[in-house]
Parts: sequence; structure tokens; C-alpha cells
Amino acid sequence: MTGRHPSGWARFIPALVGAVLVVFMAILPLLNLSLPGILPTPTYMPGTLALLSLCMVFAALALSYSLLLGSAGMLSFGHALYFGAGAYGLGIALERFGVPLWPGIFVALIGGMVIAVLTGAVSMRVSGIPFAMVTLAFAQAGSVLVRRNSAVTGGEEGLSLDTDQVPDFLVGVVNTRNLYWFALAVLVIVYLVTLWVDTSRLGHLVRATRENEQRVRVLGLQPYRAKLVVFVIAAVLASLAGVAYMLLQSGTVPRAVSADLTITILVMVVLGGVGFRWGAIVGGVLYTLLDQRLTVLAGSEAIAGLPDFLRIPLSEPLFLLGVLFILVVMFLPGGIAGTIDAWFRRRRGERARVALRGMDDAESDAPADSELQVRV
Repeated sequence: MTGRHPSGWARFIPALVGAVLVVFMAILPLLNLSLPGILPTPTYMPGTLALLSLCMVFAALALSYSLLLGSAGMLSFGHALYFGAGAYGLGIALERFGVPLWPGIFVALIGGMVIAVLTGAVSMRVSGIPFAMVTLAFAQAGSVLVRRNSAVTGGEEGLSLDTDQVPDFLVGVVNTRNLYWFALAVLVIVYLVTLWVDTSRLGHLVRATRENEQRVRVLGLQPYRAKLVVFVIAAVLASLAGVAYMLLQSGTVPRAVSADLTITILVMVVLGGVGFRWGAIVGGVLYTLLDQRLTVLAGSEAIAGLPDFLRIPLSEPLFLLGVLFILVVMFLPGGIAGTIDAWFRRRRGERARVALRGMDDAESDAPADSELQVRV
């Protein structure tokens, strides 16, 4: 009876750890913590809060893409289209329609969902590389529309947030703490939705489709419809991350709908570990921190004083990120989460083998003991 309790309690450990982390992140703006070299200022100051908010926004975006790639096995090069739909949709709703913030968020999410239904229904007529190419084409088309319609989207200059329709507690540097909590709420919502999808019948169906779509069809199920639903859910979650980005940055630029951003999201997911929800979060946070802090490092006096053959590559943050990504692919092929998970599996396997070996030794000693008792 006592042996069953640890395994029963073990099911709640991930949820307990997650709840503790969320509570810690919620009270972080109230603390005076410093991480020199990682965070620019103490955690209660606007600079660090803005950086951490951006990390959580991209972690939510990476999590939505992980639902698409890790669960459904769909490699998309157009996921940034829905992120941009959320950002631009909110900006257009506030500026053109004059609606308040919360109805504007609803309009942006509905717009992202409609675009996802239309593009997903066409894209999923094919699979594999053709699917990736079709999503790339949609992303490029969206990027062209954003850049050419300057009257609506602001063109190359981007679209600024109409703060007249936004509540005062979400506007300005003095309210960075509230924006931080908003970004945290978005990340929690995205995580809970992806958790619900992964553990639902829909999640089991798309994973089965990922492994063998023909067998799912033979069973009389509809893999196309299931993949389309997951595609739309992932797109709406990306749009929600785009809404948070628009509020945090007080505007958006055409890169928010470009294929380059999708490649960046893919790097985040691979860095964290494909198929792991917490890995996508770690990858999004780590990539964003490196992207921001390496830019500061590249312009530092320490790099400027190096010889040219070192200064030129080290002054490019993308070069440093590229080297890091190559090292991860070479030495951590499963990403951060996949490597840690494999290590824990090996440890559990070793403990199981030791326990079985002990049982075998006990069984081999048992006949000798019984024989000795008979002789006595």
C-alpha cells in the first residue's frame, strides 16, 4: 500500500511546480533581485520588466507553434502570419473602428481565426514539404499586403498603438508592471489551452495522425478535420501573443508577419525541445534573452577592442545565435527539454535494472536456503 502513494503523488508534481513558478513570476515585479549580465536592471524596474514581458510573449508564441509542430507534426513556415494578424488586427480595430481595448482584442482574435480557417483549409490539402511551402506562400502574401497598404497598416513604418482606446493602467513606462502581468496571463492561458488540447481526444487523434494517417482513416476517423482544428487553435493562440506584443511594444512592424519570424519561432522550439510544452517556453525565453543581451554584448568595449578576425563575427548577434543553435543541434539533438528528459529516463532505467537484478539474486538464493532447512 505504501509503495503506491509516491506514484500517485508524482502525477501532481508537474502541476505543483508550474503553480509555484507562476506565483513566483507574479510576485517578481515586487522583488529586488539582480542577475548581472542577464537582466539589465533589478527585477522591479521597467527595463527588466519589459524584457521579461517580451520573453513571455515569445514563449507563448513558441508554445502555440509547438502545438502545431510537436503534437500535430505540421511544419509551417507561415505561423507568424497569425501573430501579425493579432497585432495588426488590434491596432486597426482601435484606430479605424474606435472600439475599446477588450472588444478590440476580441476582433483581433476573430480575425486571426478567420484567416487561419481559410489558409489552413487550403494548406492542409497537401502535407510534408508542400504544406510548408504553401504556408510560406501565405506568409509572403500577408507580408506584401502589410507593406503595400500603408493607409491601413502603416506600410514599412509599421502601425502605432492608439492609446486613446487603451485603459490608462496599460499605457506608459510607469505601468510596465501591469503589462508584465498581462503578458504572464497570456502565457498561462496559452499553456492551459495547449495542455487541454494535448490531453484531449483531439490531441490523441492528431498524434495518431502524425504517426500513421492512413491507419486513422481506415479506422473511420477524420484526420483532416482534426488537424484543421488544431491548426486554427494554434493560430488563435499566436494571435493572442500578437495582441500582447502590440500592447507591450505600443506598435508593430511588418516583420511580425514575415517568414523570418516563423524561422525564429522554429529555432525557439527546436532549442527548447520539440514535443515538450515547457521546452517551448524555455526556448522562447532563452532565445529572447540571448537576442537582447547579445546585442548589448556585441556593442560593448570589450568586443570593440578585439582583433578584427574576432571582433567582426562577435559583433554580430545573429552570428552568435547561429553558433549556439549549431552547438545545440550537434550536442543536444533533442533540445534542452529532450536532453533532460532522456537523462531522467536513463536514471529511472538504471534504478529499475538494479531493482530487477536484486530480485533475481534473491530468487537464486532462495533454493539454497530451503535446501539447507531440509538437511537440518
